[in-house]
Amino acid sequence: MNALPARQITLGLQSNKTGVEYQMLGALAEDVGFDGVSVFNDLGFQPPLSALLEIARVTEHIRLGPACLNPFLLHPVEIAGQIAALDLASSGRAYLGLTRGAWLERVGVTGPRPVRALSEAAEITRRLLRGDDTGYTGETFRLAPGMALNYQPVRPDVDLLFGVWGPRGAEEAKASAGEVKLGGTANPDMVRRMRSWLAGSGVGIVAGAVTVVDEDRALARARARSEVAMYLDVVAELDHTVELPADVLTRLPALLAAGRTEDAGRLVPDDLLDRFCFSGTPDDVAEQAARVIEAGASRIEFGTPHGLTDGKGIELLGRKVLPALRRNL
Repeated sequence: MNALPARQITLGLQSNKTGVEYQMLGALAEDVGFDGVSVFNDLGFQPPLSALLEIARVTEHIRLGPACLNPFLLHPVEIAGQIAALDLASSGRAYLGLTRGAWLERVGVTGPRPVRALSEAAEITRRLLRGDDTGYTGETFRLAPGMALNYQPVRPDVDLLFGVWGPRGAEEAKASAGEVKLGGTANPDMVRRMRSWLAGSGVGIVAGAVTVVDEDRALARARARSEVAMYLDVVAELDHTVELPADVLTRLPALLAAGRTEDAGRLVPDDLLDRFCFSGTPDDVAEQAARVIEAGASRIEFGTPHGLTDGKGIELLGRKVLPALRRNL
């Protein structure tokens, strides 16, 4: 695996935009100084590869990758092919994120033994990129001897990230990955816990979360509450350093199911919001991110929607938040 620069700041984009929008936002991200751009792979949205290819066309330096592909819905052979295509289009700037994924029950997929499946998917991808055609037999996936990619990838290895939240995932990452991502957290306590599980390794921690920055703090945090409410039912149960208030646990799912995201957001108190979201003025967001870095994160990923609009949010993050953070990195 390639060595990563210490303490990166990257941007995360949802896969719900047009090709022109991805080109504009990707070029802007590089222009204002982000180290990379990830595109999410949430169930029901566009696959991230097309967005990443658009961004690769208009950028020269930033690191690009999906965060994260799911081997229960996309076979590792296809994962290897997609990351090889992105590495070609970006002249060797691709990274690969793998995770079990959320909401799989909606499509009748159980995703058993997820940590083992991530490890096997990583191994198959690695073998295919390296041209190893000796075959592989795992508990979830297999390759017959002779199975190989029928073209030459740009690189035999790409940087690998696991989206995991627990000690077993952390232990597997020590052997297989360069980073782990806590997708949906701005919580220093969770970062400290993951750092303790990764002790003795060089594996980096990525803390990525919904981000809403604006000069108007009240507007930014109101938007953030609605955005983060949609993920709390998934992420909060993974973070055992946080206890959700009883009314949030009981009322939030019903409001979300009814499409009442603003009402659901109003249930989220300030302290909970700050655990799962970067939000407020540029100074607020810079201070939050600095606390997460101090807790042990090697990369912060500011996620969608960034601001009251994507473009304005990315401008504020790049022009005001990044300089403040980097003065202290």
